[in-house]
Amino acid sequence: MLFKTVAIVGVGLIGGSLGAALKDRRAAERVRGIGYRTETLQQAMQLGCVDDTTTDAAEGVRDADLVVLATPVRLIPRKAREIAPSVPSGCLITDVGSTKKLITEQLDAIFGGRARYVGSHPMAGSEKHGAANAICDLFDGALCIITPTARTDRDATRLVAQMWQAVGARITEMSPDEHDRRVAFASHLLHVASSCMVNVQSRGSLACASSGFADTTRVAASDPQLWRDICLDNSTEIAAAIDSLQGELGAFKALIEKGDADGLLRKFTQAAQTRRAWNKHRPA
Repeated sequence: MLFKTVAIVGVGLIGGSLGAALKDRRAAERVRGIGYRTETLQQAMQLGCVDDTTTDAAEGVRDADLVVLATPVRLIPRKAREIAPSVPSGCLITDVGSTKKLITEQLDAIFGGRARYVGSHPMAGSEKHGAANAICDLFDGALCIITPTARTDRDATRLVAQMWQAVGARITEMSPDEHDRRVAFASHLLHVASSCMVNVQSRGSLACASSGFADTTRVAASDPQLWRDICLDNSTEIAAAIDSLQGELGAFKALIEKGDADGLLRKFTQAAQTRRAWNKHRPA
């Protein structure tokens, strides 16, 4: 076992799935769920995601050797400040936030000199949420991005990577800034674009929607508050990604208006080739 006691603050889809995976892979002796609603915590325990629960975050982390902050991004710094006085000296801390620059800056300051913080972001999930949708193999084959800085303890980085590998994830490292730039295009923009594609529909067009609409707009059904907060946290990079998308849409519009068949074919061919190459080489 990698850890004796893992405390997961926020036992939703990601936190619940991580707890279930740690238990299933025997990577932790005990997994504790921490939240603010007793009924949600009880559900997570009944589903086997955690071994015990508490609504007292400070008390819940006192004996932990790993704390995972799995709340929505806007709550991560607040929860970090709440538990900081209670975490054991040298405790390992990580989070699962979809943004990293602001979170890393704040958590480095909050835990500096007491606990060892390493940012991480498992690229896994769905439009569903809550412990009721947690699954122990959610991270199998998924990419997990570790975001150490010059201040990060290297042994702590290694242990966080081992934890994610133990639940089936593939690991890559990059800086928090690089993470936010790349993920703005690869993830955050997709949610914005998906929501836009839904919002422009009329009742009549939706009556004609089928599998293509379902495939391209699935993530529009995700938690609206969660994605509002991600957009605010990574606003600069997401705005730049939107600019790029608007430029590409403008290029398509110009080709369509000119009736440029060859230009449209090049655009569609480029997209098809890139998508097929990505699909061919991604892990199963």
